[in-house]
Amino acid sequence: MLFFECGACQLPNKEQSALLAKTFGCVRFVYNKMLAERKEMYEKFKNDKESLKKQKFPTPAKYKSEFPFLKEVDSLALANAQMNLQTAYKNFFEGNADFPKFKNRKAKQSYTTNLVNGNIELKDGHIKLPKLKLVKIKQHREIPADYKLKSCTISRTKSGKYYVSVLTEYEKDIQPKTIENVIGLDFAMAELYVSSENEKANYPRYYRVMSEKLAKAGHILSKRKKGSARWNKQRLVVAKLHEKVANQRMNFLHHKSKELASNFDAVVIEDLNMKGMSQALHFGKSVHDNGWGMFTTFLAYKLKEQGKQLVKIDKWFPSTKKCSCCGAEKPVKLSERTYRCSCGYVADRDYNSAINIKNEGIRLLALS
Repeated sequence: MLFFECGACQLPNKEQSALLAKTFGCVRFVYNKMLAERKEMYEKFKNDKESLKKQKFPTPAKYKSEFPFLKEVDSLALANAQMNLQTAYKNFFEGNADFPKFKNRKAKQSYTTNLVNGNIELKDGHIKLPKLKLVKIKQHREIPADYKLKSCTISRTKSGKYYVSVLTEYEKDIQPKTIENVIGLDFAMAELYVSSENEKANYPRYYRVMSEKLAKAGHILSKRKKGSARWNKQRLVVAKLHEKVANQRMNFLHHKSKELASNFDAVVIEDLNMKGMSQALHFGKSVHDNGWGMFTTFLAYKLKEQGKQLVKIDKWFPSTKKCSCCGAEKPVKLSERTYRCSCGYVADRDYNSAINIKNEGIRLLALS
């Protein structure tokens, strides 16, 4: 069983736009109310985990009598806000994330609703959504007839564009692919990756290219009176520049991940802590610019659909220190871009690491 996501751009009218804005606000409001109660309960029982587990947490229905405006929006959107909070709370207790944070208006505006009794339907350039009825759309991809529609996520960008992401479910008999062609990828700050085939992704560094325009547009925005018509106009200019960078990055990552998934049976990468890397050595902009996390997500599902594998090796594996020729290890400074071994082997540092990553991946595949 697989999931297929189809994007579509919404073109709501004024009445629908107002209801969407209200729904975004209500979802945020309910999420924050429930989080506040959970936080209070956590502070009270954080030293007594057994008592904390027994506590009953609020649901969106609890607030509808006190706040009648919640009845005006899609109830499934509020229910999904509760589920999202439960997931965030669970991740915190499992040590996979920080304690959930309150949402504000500056955060991404979105909500998810589910298919129940035909309340969501795609037809004739429109999508039927709960409370909104028919909304005109520009559909990016057609959904095959045998795909079962599951849910929709509606979002609004800072530039005022609306998107609906349609999630469908379909059956596919995926046969595991015989592993013949394997490639190793070493994360590279500038190029995105260097492969064991000695090829670079040559990431165009879209954010860096756009940084001058962004700085200029941001400077102009800072001079405007906040809330004025001229301020809002310039805010849209800045938002559109950021969206352009994000769209360029996503397009590049989709193409590169598709290329790798089509040509190789297994792709081997390191299981890196990107958050830690972004905070270390002032590499934040470079790490966030190339979108390695997004790239590996795309790569994983594209390989899975074809019965292929994404192999992650331990982040402590000494891929940089190890000689891919003789296997000897030696300390390597960050400034050293060429790997030189006592055995006489000389190679680009990242290329040497990529070969080591590939060899370790092949070893793990053999064990499995």
